Amino acid sequence: MYRTARAAGPGRAAGMGPRGGRGLYVGRRAAALLAALLLALLAALLALAALYGRCRQEAPPPPAWTAAPSPAAPSPAAPTAPAAAAGSGRRLPRHLLPLHYDLELWPRVRPGQEGPFTFSGQVNITVRCRQDTDAAVLHSSGLRSRGAAAVRGPLPEPGAAVEVAALRQEAAGEVAVLELRGRLRAGRRYVLQLGFQGRLEEDLDGLFLTRYTDQGRSSMLIASQMEPTYARTVYPCFDEPAMKATFNIRIVHDPSYVALSNMPAIDVSEIKDENGSLWTVTTFNTSLKMSTYLTAFVICDFDYVTRTERGNKIRIWARKEAVKNGYVDYALNITGPIFSFLEDLLNVSYPLPKTDLVALPEFGAGAMENWGLMTFQESSMMYLPSDKFTSRKAMIAIIVSHEIGHQWFGNLVTMNWWNDLWLNEGLASYFEYLGATFVEPKLPLGASITWMLSGFLTEKLFIRALTSYLKEFSFSNANQDDLWTHIQKVVDAQDEVQLPASVKHIMDSWTCQNGFPVLTLNLTTGTISQERFLNKKNENSTDSYNNTWIIPISWMRNGSSQPLMWLDKSSKVFPEMQVLESEYDWILLNVNLSGYYRVNYDQLNLKRLARLLENDPKVIPAVSRFQLIDDVFALTQFGYVQIETALELTKYLAREDELFIWNVVLLNLVPENLESTLKNYEVYPLLKKYLLKRMLPIYHYYAGFIRQNIDALEDDYFAQVYLEKLFATACWLGLQDCLNLSSELYAKWMDNPEYKIPFLIRRTVCCYGVAVGSDKEWNFAWEMYNHTNSTKEDKDILLSAMSCAKESWLLYRYLQYGLSGTLFSSNCTSIVILYVVTKDIGYHIAWEFVTENWPLLSERYGKELLHDVLKVMGRFVNTDVQIQELQVFYNATLEEDERVATTLLLEFTKSENLERRELLIKVASWLQKNVDD
Repeated sequence: MYRTARAAGPGRAAGMGPRGGRGLYVGRRAAALLAALLLALLAALLALAALYGRCRQEAPPPPAWTAAPSPAAPSPAAPTAPAAAAGSGRRLPRHLLPLHYDLELWPRVRPGQEGPFTFSGQVNITVRCRQDTDAAVLHSSGLRSRGAAAVRGPLPEPGAAVEVAALRQEAAGEVAVLELRGRLRAGRRYVLQLGFQGRLEEDLDGLFLTRYTDQGRSSMLIASQMEPTYARTVYPCFDEPAMKATFNIRIVHDPSYVALSNMPAIDVSEIKDENGSLWTVTTFNTSLKMSTYLTAFVICDFDYVTRTERGNKIRIWARKEAVKNGYVDYALNITGPIFSFLEDLLNVSYPLPKTDLVALPEFGAGAMENWGLMTFQESSMMYLPSDKFTSRKAMIAIIVSHEIGHQWFGNLVTMNWWNDLWLNEGLASYFEYLGATFVEPKLPLGASITWMLSGFLTEKLFIRALTSYLKEFSFSNANQDDLWTHIQKVVDAQDEVQLPASVKHIMDSWTCQNGFPVLTLNLTTGTISQERFLNKKNENSTDSYNNTWIIPISWMRNGSSQPLMWLDKSSKVFPEMQVLESEYDWILLNVNLSGYYRVNYDQLNLKRLARLLENDPKVIPAVSRFQLIDDVFALTQFGYVQIETALELTKYLAREDELFIWNVVLLNLVPENLESTLKNYEVYPLLKKYLLKRMLPIYHYYAGFIRQNIDALEDDYFAQVYLEKLFATACWLGLQDCLNLSSELYAKWMDNPEYKIPFLIRRTVCCYGVAVGSDKEWNFAWEMYNHTNSTKEDKDILLSAMSCAKESWLLYRYLQYGLSGTLFSSNCTSIVILYVVTKDIGYHIAWEFVTENWPLLSERYGKELLHDVLKVMGRFVNTDVQIQELQVFYNATLEEDERVATTLLLEFTKSENLERRELLIKVASWLQKNVDD
């Protein structure tokens, strides 16, 4: 499953404000010896395990389940896996093992019909009894029984059955219990027969309905999202990843829709309901053995494009207008080649005869790897044929590759339990970059994880290990120790690498504890110590495993790479890392982000590195320059070093020409959500002078392309991802050329609405085009927002741009528009308020508007809007008087429990703001001393 938010780690920016976006960083690949390849493999797995893995004992299944437990009887053991992954339901007893499901689903939905909607169904589950029992327990959540439940068998005795005394639903455990008058016998097979019905909601989980517009008409579709534990909300089942079975699926649906599931359709027929109305029945071929969370259903009125790759019939389904306009052609063109690439790489064939990829207008998961029926958020699949730039292609290629990688790692071989989820997600995250760079070789993808893996991408021993792992556990389940065993075999088969411990021991040091380490280097003694990277300002967390990791350390001295070292203790002396008195003797750890840890250098080394950057920044590889700056800002935020230490490393930036490095600096010094706040502090004019002096070379370099030859940036991936932040900061700092450029491009758009503002800086241009203009520019933005051809992305950019106006009456009119049910959809009103409240002059206007119109706003949006507004308003609360003013409003409008919660929130934000003010005073003091350097 692909989500846009990922786990925070060493490759993420952290500074004066909340952390910025996750970066994608590149280095220069070089050939490596076998030893380096294998060690890179090990380091990569460390990172993957740290991101996704947790060494937790899998919760044992409950002991014998009694048909009628007494009130004093202990409840079955609850799972110890994370609640977010494993759900709140109980682990099932192992008396019954599912072999096969015959499943019919019937969503009672007709086009144009109003809700509420329901669905019904019938499931017959063939099970093998492993231990005598007088109860059958399976998962069921939110479903009502329909008709009498029955148990047939033992098979194959004709007519044999076991009488069901009662069917009991246990909502807290998310289980259904069939209490039997007889006993199911070990070694025999039975069929559990249950009818069910449920509500079809629009909540994007389980089986859900969603509404959308296509070719100017309102439409509906039905889709599913089962991971992690939503299958039990759709049909009674054994909803645990290790309880794999085969499926025969039949979907009853309106004749105007098409039905899709994991396997190809083998029959389409018709039936009539109790009212004589006609429905279509689509029957699908028998599935392969798979987990319930991978079952998938889509009922829609979409079109598709198709091609066949090595017998795999691939179809991309989307809204009719998207298919007609060619928006999914790119996704179709890359899907087949990625499948073939991974088949060849892994030497394991894709076992299904077809693959459907469906672009859903609304989808909460981002993307989901359901076997044979992958589902995606629509924006993750759409590429406009007229778009010349590669960043959109990169996003599509990465997400599609991630889900295709899951077809092997997750679908073919599945983790035993959710505490080994990283076996799915970690390896799919690796293959997402391999697949993307295969279909788009120009993309400079590397990242903190994939960089560590890149050294062995073509290594036969590594592929052999993965291949044997896949073949041994195909159509079955595995845990992380199974993978370590296969990696160990690879290591044992060669003698060029000597590890400090077994693969399992090394990996357990990462997966048996939370977080990741920070290494502290003392150059005088050559000592490296390790500890868990924690917020030093708040040390209330508890640690396990002694906070000791077994860490491979790549390093360089004076620009030359050195042999890899291992830190396998809390502290260790490395004589090779003792430096001379010469200021030109320096050391850099974690070269090219090859390890999953942060580095805290002593002041001696930091001063030498800062001087080196000022004299010749290219001596340090670009990825390592990024890592050095990213680490030191993170260390500042978490209390390891002072902000002045981080600022010393920014002096050289006039000589920095890498956008991704500028991006991490600006995310820390000028976080987007604090732009309006920073203007209220004395630090702003100092920051303006200091940054603009250093930004001008890289700004003018890219401004020249924007004005003269934007197409030259077609293959500049970093420009497409990071240029917006550079330009937005330049305009925010008041650089006149940036403001003029924004006005020029915006005026060009006004003169010719068919003109496309370069998307690289479109949000900035629209904002400052409105900001430096008058009501004429604002009205044009409003007109274009209401233009029928505006995309969802266009509308969001314009919603934000209209809040950039500098005239109070325009902002107040904008907020008034937000109250109109005819001018805006209801979900846009709160967005408008939040956009306005974050702008320089918008804070007071928005708050006055909210207080004046609270009865109406509260009726429409309730607590959610107030909470969102409060979080933003909190940035401006610095005094007791301000808190008191807001408290008066809360006392008059909120219930007592809400008043208490909001007061606590305000006190917290006041404390945060005071801390930020102290930090900014330090920044201002440093800038006053260094602004002219």
